Amino acid sequence: MNIQHLIFFGVFFTIYGSVNLYIGIRGWQAFSRFFPHGYGLIYWTVFIVLALSFIAGRFAENYLPGALGSLLTIIGSYWLAAMTFLFLILVLIDSTRLFNRWFDFIPSTVKQRPELTGLAVILLVTGVIIYGAWNSRNPRIVHYDITIPKSAGSLNELHVVAVSDIHLGKIIHNGRLLSLIQHVNNLNPDLILLPGDTIEESIDPFVEQNMSESLHMLKSKYGSYAVFGNHDPDEAYLILEEAGIKVFRDQYQKIAGSFYLVGRDFGERFWGAGRKELSTVMEGVDRSLPVIMIDHLPSNLNEGNDQGIDLQISGHTHLGQLFPFNLFTKRLFETDWGYLRKGDFQLIFSCGFGTWGPPIRVGNVPEIVEIDIHFTGTGGQDAGIIEPVMQTMGRL
Repeated sequence: MNIQHLIFFGVFFTIYGSVNLYIGIRGWQAFSRFFPHGYGLIYWTVFIVLALSFIAGRFAENYLPGALGSLLTIIGSYWLAAMTFLFLILVLIDSTRLFNRWFDFIPSTVKQRPELTGLAVILLVTGVIIYGAWNSRNPRIVHYDITIPKSAGSLNELHVVAVSDIHLGKIIHNGRLLSLIQHVNNLNPDLILLPGDTIEESIDPFVEQNMSESLHMLKSKYGSYAVFGNHDPDEAYLILEEAGIKVFRDQYQKIAGSFYLVGRDFGERFWGAGRKELSTVMEGVDRSLPVIMIDHLPSNLNEGNDQGIDLQISGHTHLGQLFPFNLFTKRLFETDWGYLRKGDFQLIFSCGFGTWGPPIRVGNVPEIVEIDIHFTGTGGQDAGIIEPVMQTMGRL
């Protein structure tokens, strides 16, 4: 483990521990009067188990019985979401109490009955969790209609379906995968693209649930292609290939003699460092033909523009997954969701299908991306490019 990892985990555990301690203390202040004297140990034991369940499930799953490790991971995943919203609401409440010292606008009944405020907070957070869990399991189709001003031989149109950030594992299980495959096949794609984080860190659930057989059910004219994201384990390369998914790791392929598909590797797993220069990856690509690239990480976008990429499809951001983290992704990335055009270079960024950590989404909707690409063959700067038509269809 290098110094970057040590710093990251040190900061993470400090913040995580502080946030949980704050929530635990505020909860005890609200509900302690309902615990008989000497029974506070029950409250803190339950709270500590909740707070540590995700970490215990993830780091000790190889040493715990399979069912127990999975249960802790699932409980802990929901707790991560609950912790986030509890912290935000409690900070808002405490800020309000601070202002009340000067303006005295909080009714005395509320101040004298902290358990009522605590109960309201718990009900509110529970409602948000229930909605977020439902929302995460009901994706929509987002449709783009774009033009690439290049000739693709005899090919005038290309119907692409892209699904990023599936995160197949214990939570996004084989049942969810089968449903996804049915939706994708119903779109009758020419090309299926998986722009990273297809598998969630371990191949064990993938193998145990025989997801390879499910992926073999994907149907398209020109095949299915994937790149690695920051969560895909190296072992995923072989099992995805065996499942009929061609994995590009800084590679490209000319498809149907009409266009190039380029796939960039994520690089170093946590930070995306150590990636090859795109110019090196694309050595030998005939840029007179359309060039489509899948790259999990939507950063350093000028590189794609400089290298003559016509369309890039990316994921990674989850659009924050939980509000208010979308406020951070908007600052971290030039675009964290949707469409962006830089000259002749067009980019589509997906917020993804699955989830990482909390199996909920609040403030965004999981999606399958459908792209109709029209090749005009006119060439030249800005020739033939029109702003895309984007449609979001109903829940699946």
